[in-house]
Amino acid sequence: MSSEKSLTIFYDGGCPLCVREMKHLKRLDSDKKMAFEDILVDDFSARYPNVSVENANKILHGMNQNGEMIYGLDVTHAAWSLVGRGWLTAPLRWPILRWFADKTYLFFARNRNQISKVLTGKSRCEQCSID
Repeated sequence: MSSEKSLTIFYDGGCPLCVREMKHLKRLDSDKKMAFEDILVDDFSARYPNVSVENANKILHGMNQNGEMIYGLDVTHAAWSLVGRGWLTAPLRWPILRWFADKTYLFFARNRNQISKVLTGKSRCEQCSID
């Protein structure tokens, strides 16, 4: 990860909803504070040996500028905060709502292909790109 990046997001590049979210964040990231890494590219494990593709496929992974890993909605909130819209996701991190939000996120993550099929017409894509 480049030292000027505040957050690296490790996302499922075969998930149409995931890719849509990353495209949106990338477009809003005018200061280029984030790096986006598709966990499905051939050289991912060689470049990020400490990130389990299997685990990253179950829950969104992120790495902050200190090299610390963050997960799930903590990644989402960090990303939206970097583009000045953290207020939209802040309630998901409030103590009482956090538990419910995390359970809902894990349900979404487990079922993202089916949810994507309903919302986009595609459960998976072979050539998804955020560029």
